[in-house]
Amino acid sequence: MFDSIFRSEFLTQEQLNALHLYKYGAIDRSFVTKYILSHYWNWCVQFFPINMAPNLITLTGLFFMIINVAFAIFLAPDMGVGEESGPHWIYISFAIGLWLYSTFDNVDGKQARRTNSSSPLGELFDHGCDAINCSFAAILQSTALGLGHSKASVLLYGIAMMGFYLSTVEEYHTGVLYLGYVNAPTEGVILSCIVFLLSGIYGPGVWRLPLKEVVQVSWLPSAVTDMYLSHVVIWWIGLLFLFTHVPLCFYAMYKACEEKKKPFVRTMLAQNTPIATYIISLYLWVMSPYSTILTHRHFILFSITTGIVFGRMATKVILAHLTKSKFPKFTVLLIPLIVGAVVTNVPRLFPSVGPIFTAESEYMFLLAYFVFAVIAYMRWAIVVINSFCDFLGIHCLTIPNQKKVA
Repeated sequence: MFDSIFRSEFLTQEQLNALHLYKYGAIDRSFVTKYILSHYWNWCVQFFPINMAPNLITLTGLFFMIINVAFAIFLAPDMGVGEESGPHWIYISFAIGLWLYSTFDNVDGKQARRTNSSSPLGELFDHGCDAINCSFAAILQSTALGLGHSKASVLLYGIAMMGFYLSTVEEYHTGVLYLGYVNAPTEGVILSCIVFLLSGIYGPGVWRLPLKEVVQVSWLPSAVTDMYLSHVVIWWIGLLFLFTHVPLCFYAMYKACEEKKKPFVRTMLAQNTPIATYIISLYLWVMSPYSTILTHRHFILFSITTGIVFGRMATKVILAHLTKSKFPKFTVLLIPLIVGAVVTNVPRLFPSVGPIFTAESEYMFLLAYFVFAVIAYMRWAIVVINSFCDFLGIHCLTIPNQKKVA
């Protein structure tokens, strides 16, 4: 019975046949990657057993992040604010965990070439873990910056989700994963690790100091110098996102649409509807004055839950890219998110109705959403992985013994 559940028909034969056309394409312009990290990763890969599957390396790396999120949940439930900001050592562990995740995430591809086990499943598995990790990294960053369960944490989370999604859609159109001269997987990881280390040394409270107490810059307006360091970091990330990442992604997609004779504006409107629905619903729910997610410290659970939803959305896009399929425009996991946004905002539109959610019922709804998201995502992921493995004649987490590729 369970075998039929996890091997039900999901991908068509036509989609599976398209896997034979798979060709990995990636461009990384980062000088840090080219001159430093590529040599570091080449050195690291020799320490992994020759029979260790690349996907197992990827999954192991993700577990470092899961452990760190568990530290945040149990040791810093206030997300870096007040007496429950957690011991300083957990922020050091955040840096170690993120660095190990990044290392494993880059070594897996080298292990695949080393063992001659590259496949489209590897790209799907790697990208799927990266998509899930977006929410984990955002939780750790908000905690290390001492943002707490706040609107600032919501903003940082939203930027992370949108940035990753746009890169994924760009790859769908161009067939190439493009990383610029300054990119999140390289320089972003390094800067995050520095933030984590500083929080570990001085405590997350250091990021609540005004900029003027740290740097004396006379030409900056007082509105900037009076800002907390944490808010300066968020503004910097937001400006980089808006003025570098967004235009470059859309320009690449414009060129791709032009080459394929597709209407750019109509295509973008249709294909960005899922992420727009996701972000708008997320924002309306958590920011509603009738929601208790922030006031009752449920933002970590909310982030993990919606992070799973995002993981499903982003991975479906890369799946469509690998199988030469139509762009996915909806996932059932969005429905509870939309419901949460509607229910918490009904009293704003119709004051006479009054709040529909109580603090307890909203938490129970969010908890049920989490369980539903985990089950639905895991079943979908297992079905897709089994379909790939059966068609390609491979295993996901193991590879046959073989000699090292020169």
